[in-house]
Amino acid sequence: MNVKIYKPTKTATQSGLGNTKLWYLKVESSNLYYINPLMGWVGSKDPRKQIVLKFDSLEKAISYAKRRNAKYTVDMPKNTKKSLKSYASNFLISN
Repeated sequence: MNVKIYKPTKTATQSGLGNTKLWYLKVESSNLYYINPLMGWVGSKDPRKQIVLKFDSLEKAISYAKRRNAKYTVDMPKNTKKSLKSYASNFLISN
């Protein structure tokens, strides 16, 4: 079983970082999708594909994957650079 451990990115519509604190463990499935001939819906025969576990820290997620003998990959989040500006800088005239 292959799993992916990652931290979600901040949504573009929100300015806060509230939903980016947890680490997610998602099961990666190698099964291909199939298309239902009657309705045209896309499906998979692997129910583990829908499972996403949340952890408080990266270490807890890695230890869970090791206990389950799962091969894991970790996607580290990119560090964002904060640029501190004052409100007055919005009104400066730049050439």
